[in-house]
Amino acid sequence: MGADTGRRVAAEFFGTFWLVFGGCGAAVLAAGFPALGIGFLGVALAFGLTVLTMAYAVGHVSGGHFNPAVTIGLWAAGRCANSQVIPYVIVQVVAAIAAAAVLWFIASGHAGWTAGGFASNGFDDLSPGKYSLASCFVCEVVMTFFFLFIIIGTTSKGAAVGFAGIPIGLALTLIHLVSIPVTNTSVNPARSTGPALFAGGEYISQLWLFWLAPIIGAVIAGLLTRWLHEPASGGA
Repeated sequence: MGADTGRRVAAEFFGTFWLVFGGCGAAVLAAGFPALGIGFLGVALAFGLTVLTMAYAVGHVSGGHFNPAVTIGLWAAGRCANSQVIPYVIVQVVAAIAAAAVLWFIASGHAGWTAGGFASNGFDDLSPGKYSLASCFVCEVVMTFFFLFIIIGTTSKGAAVGFAGIPIGLALTLIHLVSIPVTNTSVNPARSTGPALFAGGEYISQLWLFWLAPIIGAVIAGLLTRWLHEPASGGA
C-alpha cells in the first residue's frame, strides 16, 4: 500500500469512526438521558454534524466517503477509482465496528444500563415505528438515492467551491429527521454493521436490508448523476 493510499484509508477510518461514534453515541448516551435527553431531533443533528466536521477535516484527503454506499455510488458515477472501492469499504466497516466497541464500553459503565437495540437498524418489530419490510426497503433506497444525489451535485464542476460539507451534513440531518421512525436510519451499511454486531440476534439477521437498499439507492443515483452532470458536448 502506497503512502497516498495509506493516507486515504486512514482518513476514511477516522471519518467513519467519528460518524458512528458521534451519531450513534448521541442516540445511545444522550437521547434517552432523563434530564438532558436530546430526542431524535438531536440525534439527527448529531449525525449531520459528524459528516460536516469530518468533510472539512479529512474530505480533502480521501474524498470524505465514510460510507460504503457513498463509495459505491461515487464509483457508479465515475467519481471513485476501481482500486479505492474495496479498501475504502473494508476500512469503513472496521472503523464502524471499532466505534461501536468504544461506545459499548463507555455506555456499559453506567449502572443499570441496558443495551436494547444499541442504535441499530431494523424493520417490522425492530423498526422504531413498526414499519414493514417493504416500507423500510423503499425508505432506505429513496433516502440513500437523494443523499448521493446531493453529494455528487454539490461536489460537481460548477458547484460552489469549498461549501459541499454544509449541504451534505444538512442532507444527512434531514434524512434522519424523516427516517428515524421508520428504520432508525441507515443509508450507510457500515453504520448499520457496527451497532448490529453488538446488539446481536435479530438485528444481525436483518442487516442484509441495510446493505442492499442503500447500495441500490446509491448506484441508481450514481448512474443518473453521471448523465446529469456530464459536460455538454455541444450547444442546445
